[in-house]
Amino acid sequence: MDVAAPPLAEKSTAETPTAAHPVRAADVVARLRGLDVSLERNGVRSQILHGVDLEIGRGEIVGIVGESGSGKSVMSMAMLGLLPDSSRPRIDGSLEVAGLDLRTASTQQLRAARRNRLGVVFQDPMTSLNPTMHVGTQVAEKAGSAAEAIRLMRAVGIPQPERRYRSYPHELSGGLRQRVMIAMAVAGDPALVVADEPTTALDVTVQAQVLTLLAGMRDELGCSIVLITHDLGVAAQIADRIAVMYRGRIVETGTTRQVLESPRHPYTLGLLGSRLSLDSDRTRPLWALPTETAGAVTTGCPFASRCRFVVDACHADVPALRTASSPDDAEGTHLAACLRADELDAGATRVELDPLPPLPTPQRAAPLVQAADLECEFQVRDERGRRARLSALRGVTLDLQPGESVAIVGESGSGKSTLLRVAGQLEKRYTGALRGPRGTDVQMVFQDAGSSLTPWMTIREVLHERLPRSTPKATKEEQSLAILDRVGLPASVLDARPGELSGGQRQRVALARATIVPPKVLLCDEPTSALDVSVAANVLNLINELRRDLGIAVMFVTHDLAVARIIGDRIAVMYLGRIVEVGRAEDVIATPKHPYTRNLVAAVPQPGRTVEPLGGEPASALDPPTGCAFHPRCPVALPECSSTVVGIQLAAVGDRPTSDVTLRHEVACVRRGEF
Repeated sequence: MDVAAPPLAEKSTAETPTAAHPVRAADVVARLRGLDVSLERNGVRSQILHGVDLEIGRGEIVGIVGESGSGKSVMSMAMLGLLPDSSRPRIDGSLEVAGLDLRTASTQQLRAARRNRLGVVFQDPMTSLNPTMHVGTQVAEKAGSAAEAIRLMRAVGIPQPERRYRSYPHELSGGLRQRVMIAMAVAGDPALVVADEPTTALDVTVQAQVLTLLAGMRDELGCSIVLITHDLGVAAQIADRIAVMYRGRIVETGTTRQVLESPRHPYTLGLLGSRLSLDSDRTRPLWALPTETAGAVTTGCPFASRCRFVVDACHADVPALRTASSPDDAEGTHLAACLRADELDAGATRVELDPLPPLPTPQRAAPLVQAADLECEFQVRDERGRRARLSALRGVTLDLQPGESVAIVGESGSGKSTLLRVAGQLEKRYTGALRGPRGTDVQMVFQDAGSSLTPWMTIREVLHERLPRSTPKATKEEQSLAILDRVGLPASVLDARPGELSGGQRQRVALARATIVPPKVLLCDEPTSALDVSVAANVLNLINELRRDLGIAVMFVTHDLAVARIIGDRIAVMYLGRIVEVGRAEDVIATPKHPYTRNLVAAVPQPGRTVEPLGGEPASALDPPTGCAFHPRCPVALPECSSTVVGIQLAAVGDRPTSDVTLRHEVACVRRGEF
């Protein structure tokens, strides 16, 4: 943060409920008992939540973890009284939040509770904030006055809040927009704040800032927080307790330490095993939870069809939550809904898979793609509506060898996606030299496969469209079936439309479309960032498999360093339109040389490790700093870091042979030899 944030409110002296201090009835902020929720869609009613039991104590942070479709968001919307009327929600059981029975509360009572006792932070603030109103005005609506809105904006770490007050949402970065949402959430001293995937689309540095802010908000206000996430590592950073959900049921709950160190449900084991880390084995396929089995038996344990510990008894009845740790455990009650809970141990989180065949060694002849001194600018409007030039790329030089994979990482606004679009000739407003394949020899896979697949076309039509018109119909069908088999999809998908498939299936279709005629270069723009950890692992395995079998070179944009390490032979780190470090993936992760890279590595959430957030916001691409663009945020900056106008240039470090670009480790930092 640019300035020291003042307290959000008078610091609460109340103890945070822990396992050692059980929650008393008077301290319960939310109580769910036997909660059943069903919703109706297209005339069909579906049961979403099944007998959910959960208590949230005053000042407690509870992480709700599970894959998409597990019921996390429906539960959070029920706790806020925001289930859509169009779905004709039917609620059974007990649902009490902030002293109000939400099943019987009137519309006026619900509105008053949401205004005065409840707060919410959604995943995408752009869809939650009014694009036609200044962000300060929106905070003031909840806070009651402009002065209070500015105080809250300053408290959540928004720099220059008086100036930002009159900004529109689109004029702020993703991190600042999320801070605006948090300022609105804490206005009015709420008893409970629901944060629904608040960090999913954010860079690791901004993610660390938001999590630290949420934890600080709890400490200062004494409010309770429900943190919805699909990432156990994120929940582990700030949660006191974790509840794991699967298909509308809580299957395990306990303190954060219990769930992470002694998981007692196979699903929790699977989530932990699927999660990437900076030390994941690159020589073996990533292990992932099996996909849902079509036509799986629905009686008994809902996880049985995917469970590697299943026995016949699992198909008889749905197991109830039962104690999974000794009753006198000082950390409290650890519950799991599994017949074999006491047989499981943390050592079973990962399955040892056979080593991978070696990936093709990048050929060190002429580069397949060669970019030199790329500059890319756009005409935009600044905050006052004046014409300005935004520098997206500022002298980028990067080669891609045949068969090589280069991962490009950096915060939002660093120029990663612009570089990818220039390489794919989707963006032609650039200067500098660019040589490489053109046309169908270059294919691109986007972050949101749903918006890149034509919604009214069947998957058969999507795939056939990529094949030459002269190809016989029978051959098109044969090639379509072959590529679906390669990407792990059944033949029945051919007759489906994109909207009928899951997110992971749509991403596989996008990869099938891109590779049904093997390209020379595959460009991937954040293809796994919005996917569950197990689905993301499957997609990464697939990209490596396609690369190995078809000899495709890959440029892969991501903000996740763990993903970059798995997918890339080399990693290029970008900051404000420039590459500040590039080298072998293992070198960049294990021995980062640029202070920015070191902060990115330190910000990766890992269970059991506290993340120190990188302070401040990136400088504006409308007016980038002189010298090293990172120097205003750099904890080890020297006076000379800002003295040069042209910027600090990449230079080799270490003893790698400088003649081989695939082995060279280059850093743009005046202190490159000190780290």
